[in-house]
Amino acid sequence: MPQPSHSQGNQDKPLLTQCIGDAFDTTVARFPEREALVVCHQALRFTWQQLADAVDQHARALMALGVQPGDRLGIWAPNCAEWCITQFASAKVGAILVNINPAYRSSELDYALGQSGCRWIICADAFKTSDYHAMLLGLIPGLANGQPGALTSERFPELRGVVSLAATPPSGFLAWPDLQARAESVSREALAERQAQLRCDDPINIQYTSGTTGFPKGATLSHSNILNNGYMVGESLGLTEHDRLVVPVPLYHCFGMVMANLGCMTHGSALIYPNDAFDPLATLRAVAEEKATALYGVPTMFIAELDHPQRREFDLSSLRTGIMAGATCPIEVMRRVIGEMHMAEVQIAYGMTETSPVSLQTGATDDLDRRVTSVGRTQPRLESKVTDVDGNTLPRGEIGELCTRGYSVMLGYWNNPKATAESIDEEGWMHTGDLAVMDEQGYVRIVGRSKDMIIRGGENIYPRELEEFFFTHPAVADVQVIGVPCSKYGEEIVAWVRLHPGHTASEEALREWARTRIAHFKVPRYFRFVDEFPMTVTGKVQKFRMREISVEELSAR
Repeated sequence: MPQPSHSQGNQDKPLLTQCIGDAFDTTVARFPEREALVVCHQALRFTWQQLADAVDQHARALMALGVQPGDRLGIWAPNCAEWCITQFASAKVGAILVNINPAYRSSELDYALGQSGCRWIICADAFKTSDYHAMLLGLIPGLANGQPGALTSERFPELRGVVSLAATPPSGFLAWPDLQARAESVSREALAERQAQLRCDDPINIQYTSGTTGFPKGATLSHSNILNNGYMVGESLGLTEHDRLVVPVPLYHCFGMVMANLGCMTHGSALIYPNDAFDPLATLRAVAEEKATALYGVPTMFIAELDHPQRREFDLSSLRTGIMAGATCPIEVMRRVIGEMHMAEVQIAYGMTETSPVSLQTGATDDLDRRVTSVGRTQPRLESKVTDVDGNTLPRGEIGELCTRGYSVMLGYWNNPKATAESIDEEGWMHTGDLAVMDEQGYVRIVGRSKDMIIRGGENIYPRELEEFFFTHPAVADVQVIGVPCSKYGEEIVAWVRLHPGHTASEEALREWARTRIAHFKVPRYFRFVDEFPMTVTGKVQKFRMREISVEELSAR
């Protein structure tokens, strides 16, 4: 009888029972003089003791503003030192940090501030084409003439003020240096007393998940959720105080603030931010100049780094490990990352915001095949299973929905019990919506989102399988496969293709190449050649947007 598709991670590894602030203090006490944070684009460096001084000052300043445990503190900024400082300071005072996507515009900001009930928000002045000050002034008419801390807003009744990271913010905003000066009115003893009141199961973070329809949902995470997840990720990577991690992924997302910031903090490793947002050249430079041992990114980031015309100018030989997440890594990309970037121990991690985020991960000694065909095995202290539409656990080797359970599952969606109940069942299983298959050794392969599966003429087609196939074509640098409506077959296949620099390929040439190698019903009907894909700020491909564009273009033919 086949083994059921259910696995448990190592149950012997103990969970951390501290709150984030206490864990931070433990690391500072162990490694006070070791480097903790390097912010290349701001030309800033902190030892753990220097970072602790900045964090404690900010925490006392937040208390001076009247921030109480459970108050929501928004942060709307790209990667910077202030983001990291705010993350640890908010955890020390018990404020729930609300991560606001740096790409948000007015309507999205409006929703996040209102739905979370932010009491304060810390913002940059601008990012790319977004003027944060202007958007906030437009949403809050009384902001310009109000006093920070005494703001009254009918639209946001709980909001008391806005802190700006700008050197000279507009009237009505509290400047970051002025906020820090308020720390003098709160003693270190008062901060210690506040910190001692906190519990590890308290909510400490809200992250808005980007859905394809409707409003985003605020995944609410506790100290225990994210502290332990960062710790377990770092354990898998074998991080120590001697490691130096380059972080080109955004801090507002779990990849940055949990897997990087908390993963390094729990192990005393140094964090290196190469730029305010992903830039392949800045990333390569940071790795080389800072002698980094680890690098994070999604596959598209690694592809951009590998294909950068100046890559060979940089010595990347200090690298040994890192994480590729957000999508399964194409085998050709993994080979190049290991061979050309020296990341022999690079690992794949899988998860979602609602699970803090990582629930499965490959290991440092897993062979190349495991690292490119699977997302690894269940992390310590967690469970995974694959179920059918009725919730029954399937035999290993069969495709179904992946579910996960354990310490990493969120507390729920903020002020949205209905959505919480739809995602977490009565037994505590988080339903991911991903289609997966578990093999005899417990390795899990993701075959796609349940909503991304293409059904053409009664045949189930998994985009991931086709993407892996087209990656083997010498001209193809990246490819994404989607389905579009078709009156005859139900759906037709569209492949969006990005070619390697200097290579060419026609639609008919790719189609003919595929016809001799895969089943006829899997050959895409349409190809679209692009220089880039629609992406989220975290570097994830937006397949729903690709589908919309393809439908519009095909209907116009």
